[in-house]
Amino acid sequence: MINLIWLFLLVIGIVYAGLQGRIDVVTQSAISAAEGAVSLSLKLIGVMCLWLGMMKIAELAGIVKFISRLLSPLLCFLFPSVPRNHPAMGAIIMTLSANLLGLGNAVTPLGIKAMQGLQQLNHKKDTASDGMCTLLALCTAGFTLIPATIIAIRSAAGSVNPTEIVAPTLIVSFMATVSVIVADRICRMMYHVRSRR
Repeated sequence: MINLIWLFLLVIGIVYAGLQGRIDVVTQSAISAAEGAVSLSLKLIGVMCLWLGMMKIAELAGIVKFISRLLSPLLCFLFPSVPRNHPAMGAIIMTLSANLLGLGNAVTPLGIKAMQGLQQLNHKKDTASDGMCTLLALCTAGFTLIPATIIAIRSAAGSVNPTEIVAPTLIVSFMATVSVIVADRICRMMYHVRSRR
C-alpha cells in the first residue's frame, strides 16, 4: 500500500511540474535529493557503527545479561506468557536496549528476531499473541535514553547543538511508553473479557 502512495505522489508531482512547464525542476530536484541522501548516509555511518559496536561490546561483556536481570521483574510483568529463559526474552531485551539507545536501524532486525521467538510460543499462528502486541507497542513508543540517530542526523545537518533534544526526547518517549503500556493492558483486559463471553 505504501508503494502505491509513493507512486501516486511521484506521478502527481511530475504531472503538475509538466503542466506548469517546469519539468526541469523535477530532474534537478531528483539529482540534488539523491546527492543529499548519499552524503547524509555517509555521515551517519560513523555514528551508527559506533553505537552498534557499543551494543555488541555490551552483549559480549555481559552487560545485556545484567540489564536483563535488572529488568526481569518488569519484563515478566509485561510479557507473562514468555518463560524467563526462553530465547525470545533475550531478543526482547536486545530490542528494547537498542530502543533505549535510540538505534532505530538496529531495532528492526532485533525486533524481527524477537517476533520470531514470540511466534514459536504463539498457540494461534495466524493471530498476533499478547506478547507480540506488547512488543510492537513498546517499539513504536520507543523509550529512548540517548537518541543517537537523531543526534547524528542533527550533527550531519550542521546543528550548533545537536544534543539539545536529549531532555525533550527523554520526557516525550517516557510519557509515550507509559501511555502505551496502560493502553496495552486495557485492550488486553477488554479482549480477554470479550473472549470469555
